[in-house]
Amino acid sequence: MIIVSLAQSQYAEICQKTNIMPIYQKQGKTPNKRHVVFRKPNGELYHEELFGTEGFSSTSSLIYHLYPPTMVKEIGKAHWARPEVAIEDNLKALSFMGYDVPAEDDYLESRKVFFFNDDMQIGMACPSKSMDDYFFKNADSDEMLFIHKGSGRCKTMYGTVDFEYGDYVIIPRGTIYQLEFDTAENKILFVESHSPIRTPKRYRNEFGQLLEHSPFCERDFKLPYNFETHDEHGDFKIMIKKKGMIYPYVYETHPFDLIGWDGYNYPYAFSIFNFEPITGRIHMPPPIHQQFEGRNFVICSFVPRMYDYHPNAIPAPYHHSNIDADEILYYVDGDFMSRNDIKHGQFTLHPAGVPHGPHPGAIERSIGKKETKELAVMIDPFNPLKITTEALKYEVKDYYKSWLSKPELV
Repeated sequence: MIIVSLAQSQYAEICQKTNIMPIYQKQGKTPNKRHVVFRKPNGELYHEELFGTEGFSSTSSLIYHLYPPTMVKEIGKAHWARPEVAIEDNLKALSFMGYDVPAEDDYLESRKVFFFNDDMQIGMACPSKSMDDYFFKNADSDEMLFIHKGSGRCKTMYGTVDFEYGDYVIIPRGTIYQLEFDTAENKILFVESHSPIRTPKRYRNEFGQLLEHSPFCERDFKLPYNFETHDEHGDFKIMIKKKGMIYPYVYETHPFDLIGWDGYNYPYAFSIFNFEPITGRIHMPPPIHQQFEGRNFVICSFVPRMYDYHPNAIPAPYHHSNIDADEILYYVDGDFMSRNDIKHGQFTLHPAGVPHGPHPGAIERSIGKKETKELAVMIDPFNPLKITTEALKYEVKDYYKSWLSKPELV
């Protein structure tokens, strides 16, 4: 009995640690057992591939190709894709206008990294054209694409994930994908995480199911659909990112040649509008807004919600010291009640080590208010961020002085 209990405890710990999308999915044709003979109608074997991360200990999917996924025809010259550091060590509140990043036709070239550390990269992408002539695979990082403007489809071997304004699109590392946009104006906040991007483990039980107190549930996720098998030969260009370099590979067969797949590792989307805010009688701390987590960072969703309902409540957040984490806020829509003169697509960076809080007048202004319409994404890295030369092109000068009662006199 003691041995059984220990095993259950260990199993629960593994589930809590490794579940990313604990919703089993199966599409197309798969054999009844893993790693067994599975033949085409002509007698040839289908080609099984285990697709997962963190060795064999995390979530994975088993996928079945028409052809070996190893048929490389050509490898082009790799090019540099590492961000250039402008500020290595920072202890100053900074702000940047993400919406000022100009549009570029090519999706990969449009991605501009603003901040990074050893765990992640954060930036802005404004692509104006779909990825018609190539595919992309990030072999370094899970990706989070927050769709601030635009709509379209993320096409993968698992099927299609639709996206629109307000959607987070989560793409596990190594997933080959193609983005198809409906319009030429697209604005995307992106995060590249060198660890899996997961839903918070405190929202889940030992089996991975989202609990009743979670601000979202399994019904809220947009899962891959419209699974198709592409039986095509030719020259299929896949741009592969690895260690800050991008390698052009040309394959013999279409990367979406799957006859079927099943498992737990696949791309999906989640609308920020499906996040159900947690509220209280007095102001509650930022962890109630948590949406995702990765190694050494969390991502939070600030959404329209009722304010605190104690008769003497101050809805504006109290001043707090950033000791353990930098704080990135990306402003999406509405009137962000703790800030003055904030624009759509603006970033603020409040570094670990110094306190920050509401702008002058915000605390008094919030008293008596019943609700907020704000919409924002917050990213808290637990290791300091470096600021890139690209970010400085869009810096809001002297943002750190914006807490002075009369900053124009300085």
